[in-house]
Amino acid sequence: MGFVDKMLWFIESNFRKTIELEDIADACGVSRFHMCRGFVAATGYSVMDYVRGRRLTEAARLLAVGAPSILDVALEVGYGSHEAFTRAFRERFGVTPEGLRDGQYIMSSLLVEPIRMNTAAQTRVSLEPPRREKLGPLTLVGLGRVHRYDNNSGIPSQWTDFQAYEGTLGETENIWFGVCTDFNEEDSSFRYMCAVIAPDTGGLPDELDVLKLPEQTYLVFTHREHVSQIQATMKAIWSDHIPNSDVTVNGLEAVLERYDERFHPVTGRGGFDILIPIKA
Repeated sequence: MGFVDKMLWFIESNFRKTIELEDIADACGVSRFHMCRGFVAATGYSVMDYVRGRRLTEAARLLAVGAPSILDVALEVGYGSHEAFTRAFRERFGVTPEGLRDGQYIMSSLLVEPIRMNTAAQTRVSLEPPRREKLGPLTLVGLGRVHRYDNNSGIPSQWTDFQAYEGTLGETENIWFGVCTDFNEEDSSFRYMCAVIAPDTGGLPDELDVLKLPEQTYLVFTHREHVSQIQATMKAIWSDHIPNSDVTVNGLEAVLERYDERFHPVTGRGGFDILIPIKA
């Protein structure tokens, strides 16, 4: 059983209780950072968004069949008060618990059903053996935006917007970075930065950011398929390779995509590197 399968089993057995990220990580024997990245790659959900979704879906079923007490339902699925439960329920489904019990409709697409994932039976990406590389310190200049784990479809247009600045930043030619930082498990978001190496950071447009990264050892994986298939490679990295390796991921630094002269930005082909920060 892979660690994502263990997580799903643990969550399904305990989501009605008050569980924290540390509880799930400890039960599955992985670090919190590794757990969060691997779960997103494998399922498309952040860990806590999946837990909340399972709780509220179970509550919706109880209410749809006429459960008489909203508070009892709230307590049954791990909420400590009527108010907290009602707020979370309305945010997810657009109706109140009372409204659903009284016959209002919620979209079935908002329900979160249990994920049954036998990772051994799934199609896997064949990863080339990674290499270790020491990189940095880096001064990156780029365009940063916040995305949700379950919807990062805005990243291609973000790159299109960033192209307007290329050649104006004194950047190192033919090297671009996609930088993932500020992973937030509470609101299921992360910050993505389209960036270049540009040591001179004076006089930048207000909409551009500067990110300084220290010297860091990375585990470098090569993605050779079309750029749209990056999630499959990420899933293989986090769900297959890292759990079975002896590396320790450094959760305090950024995860990088490095594009060089191999990559063709128009066709999305040619390949690029994915750099995972590790403790040397």
